[in-house]
Amino acid sequence: MKVNPTYQTKESLIELHNKPLLELVFEAATIHRQYHNPREVQMSSLLSIKTGGCSEDCGYCPQAARYHTDVEAHKLMTVESVIEQAKNAKSNGSSRLCMGAAWREVRDNKDFDNVIEMVQAVNDLDMEVCCTLGMMNEQQAVRLKQAGLFAYNHNLDSSPEFYGDVISTREYEDRLNTIDNARKAGITVCSGGIIGMGEAIEDRIGLLMSYMKMENPPESIPINALVAVEGTPLEDQKPIEQWEMIRMVATTRIVFPETVVRLSAGRTKMNMEGQALCFLAGAGSIFAGDKLLTTPNPEFNEDKEMFEILGLIPKMAFADGEKPVTIPDEIIIERKRKEAERALELEAAKGQINSDFEPRKIVQVVSN
Repeated sequence: MKVNPTYQTKESLIELHNKPLLELVFEAATIHRQYHNPREVQMSSLLSIKTGGCSEDCGYCPQAARYHTDVEAHKLMTVESVIEQAKNAKSNGSSRLCMGAAWREVRDNKDFDNVIEMVQAVNDLDMEVCCTLGMMNEQQAVRLKQAGLFAYNHNLDSSPEFYGDVISTREYEDRLNTIDNARKAGITVCSGGIIGMGEAIEDRIGLLMSYMKMENPPESIPINALVAVEGTPLEDQKPIEQWEMIRMVATTRIVFPETVVRLSAGRTKMNMEGQALCFLAGAGSIFAGDKLLTTPNPEFNEDKEMFEILGLIPKMAFADGEKPVTIPDEIIIERKRKEAERALELEAAKGQINSDFEPRKIVQVVSN
C-alpha cells in the first residue's frame, strides 16, 4: 500500500494531523510495524561536495550567492576526497551517502563527469548513493543511474501555494519534472519538505498531497525543520516545537505506509525523548555526522549512544532495493582516452627536440 486509502482529501489529512498527539503517534506506530522493522533506523551521511555560490534565491538556504552568510564557496571536491569521506562515514555506521552540490542544475561538463566517478566509487564501497544536484534532464539521469546511483533527492519543500513565498528562481513544475526524469531512469526518489518557514498547517498537508497525486510516491520523504541562518530571508523565523516534527513524521507515515520517512534537519533542537517519539511514529532514517551540508547536526557518537539507549539497530545498505550495477560511462572513457592520447603527443614532442638546436641570432642594426 503506497498511499493510505483512508485519507484521500485535504480535509481528512488536516483532521488526521490535528488528532490528539498520542492517538496520532499510536496510529502511526501501528502502521509502521506492519510495513517496517520498528527497531531499524538507517544512518545516512550528507556530504557537501560543492559548497556555496548558488544562483537560486531559496529563502532558507545559506548557500545562495545573493545572501551574506558565513558560508564560504568551495569548488567541487576531488573524487579521492569523497572516497575518503565515504569510507569514514561507513566506518561510523552509515550505510548511505548523500552528496549535495550547490548547483541550480546539472551541466554536461567535467564537473559532472567527476560526480559520475564519485557515484561509481561510493557504490563500489557497498553504500547506497544518493545525490542532490539541482535540476537534471533525462540523459543526465540515465548517466547517474548507470554509474550506480541508488536515489536522487529533489525536495518540493512545501505546498504549491506556499512555494512562491520562499523561492522565485525555480518553478514548482521544474521540481516535478526533475523527479519524473529520475523515475524514467529507474532511480528511486527521495523528496520531502521543510516545516517552520512560516507556512500554515494546510501547506504542510499540501506538500503531502503533491506526493499523493504522483503515480509512484517517493521511496523516501525527508522531514526537515527549518534551521534559520543569519543572512537569509528566513533568519528571524522562530524555531518550531519538536511536537510539530513528531506530528509531521506521524502524519507522513500514516499516509505513505511503505515510504521511508527520514528525520532530517533540525534534530539539534530536539531532545532524545522527542526523537524517540519520532522513531515510534515511523521515522526510519537519520542523517549522522556533525553537519548537514552547511548546518549543524548531532555527532556520530551522540547518535550511537541514542541507538543503544533506545534499542535501535542500524539498517543495512540495500535493504529496500538491490544494489545498482555500475555500467562504464562512455563519455568518461572517451575523455580519458583523449587525455592519454594528448599526454603521449606532448611526451613525443619533447623527445623530438634536437639538443643541438640553437635559436636564430638576431643582429640588431644600428642606424646612423
